[in-house]
Amino acid sequence: MGDQHSIHPPAETASEPLADRIARAIDSAGGWIGFDRFMEMALYTPGLGYYANESPKFGSLPGSGSDFVTAPELSPVFGQALAAQVREALDATGTDEVWEFGAGSGALAAQLLQALGDRVRRYTIVDLSGSLRRRQQSALAAWEGRVIWADRLPERFEGVVVGNEVLDAMPVQLLARHGGAVGGVWHERGVAAAAGGRFAWADRPTALRPPVEPDGPQDYLTEIHAQGEGFLRMLAQRLARGAAFLIDYGFPEGEYYHPQRHMGTLVCHQAHQVDSDPLADVGAKDITAHVNFTAMALAAQDAGLNVLGYTTQAHFLINCGLLSILEQLPQAERAQAAKLMMEHEMGELFKVLAVGAGEPWEPMGFTQGDRTHRL
Repeated sequence: MGDQHSIHPPAETASEPLADRIARAIDSAGGWIGFDRFMEMALYTPGLGYYANESPKFGSLPGSGSDFVTAPELSPVFGQALAAQVREALDATGTDEVWEFGAGSGALAAQLLQALGDRVRRYTIVDLSGSLRRRQQSALAAWEGRVIWADRLPERFEGVVVGNEVLDAMPVQLLARHGGAVGGVWHERGVAAAAGGRFAWADRPTALRPPVEPDGPQDYLTEIHAQGEGFLRMLAQRLARGAAFLIDYGFPEGEYYHPQRHMGTLVCHQAHQVDSDPLADVGAKDITAHVNFTAMALAAQDAGLNVLGYTTQAHFLINCGLLSILEQLPQAERAQAAKLMMEHEMGELFKVLAVGAGEPWEPMGFTQGDRTHRL
C-alpha cells in the first residue's frame, strides 16, 4: 500500500458519523480508497456530507457563518450579464428551457429568471443536496410552477445549461509522482485509516497518468478529472439541442500541469479561509480542485458537442454588456461588482467554456478575447 504519512485527527464531533462511515468504507475496501471516493463521501453523503448537510455555505462576508462567496452572491450583475448570453443561446438554438447544475443558494437562478422573464418556459435545477434544495425553493418562491427540481438529467433534453462552480466540486483522482520526469514513478494517492479513528494519506503504484508529463526533477502532485470529463460526455449524449455555459476557476492543460504547479490545485474552504488539508474536519468544509479546461473541452468534442468558446470571466462578462450595467449602479455597488472582472479577483482565474449541440454558432460572450486556441 505504500508509506502512510501526514496523519490527521478525526473530525469535530458533529462530523464523527461521517468520519465513521468513511472509515467503514475504507475497511470494506481492504484498507484504502482512492481520493475521489473519499471526496465524494466527504461532500455528498446524504445528510452528512458538506453539500448534503444543513451548514451555511454561501455568503459574501466572513463571520456570516458562510464558507465562501460565489459570483452571484458577490453581485446580482453577474446574473444580469449572463442572462444576455442565455437569451441569445435560447434564440440561437430555438429552445425555451434553462437547466442549472448545482444552483447553490438559488441566487443565480433568481437573477436569470428576473432578467429573462417569459423567455424561459421552464427552469430546472439539478441538485443532489436536499438542504440546498430547500433553501433554493424558499429563494425562488416567486417563480413557483416555473422552477422545478430534478435529481438527474433525463435521457434526452433541450435547452441552455448553466453551471457556475460545478466542475470544481466534482471528485478528482490524485496522482503523485515520486522522482522527476525521467525515471519517476506515478502513484495514485488515496486515503487509509490510522489509529484512533484518524485518516492518513497512502500512495499506491498506478497505471494512471496525467495527460502530459510535467517537466522537472521534483516530486509532483496533481489531479485528473474523470468525473468532470464524464459529465461533459453525459451532456453530449443527452443534449439533443442547445448549449452549455460552464464557469469555474482553472487553466488550460499546459498551465495546469506546469512544472511550477507541483503541489497540485486541491484546496479546502471553511469560514472564508483556505487550507490544503481535506482529511481534517470532514463534512465541515468544502473540498475543491481547479478545472483542466482542455480535458473538459476535449471530452465534449470527442463525444460530439461543438466547442463554441473559451475565455476569461472578465472577457465574457464584458462581452455580455457588464460595463453598461455597471454604469447604472451606485458607486458602492459598482466597486463590489467590479471584482467580477478584476484580474486579481475573479476576472482572470475564472474561465467560461461554452459547448453546443447542433449547428455551431458564435456566442456573444466570446466575440473578444476568445482563447479556444490555447486549450
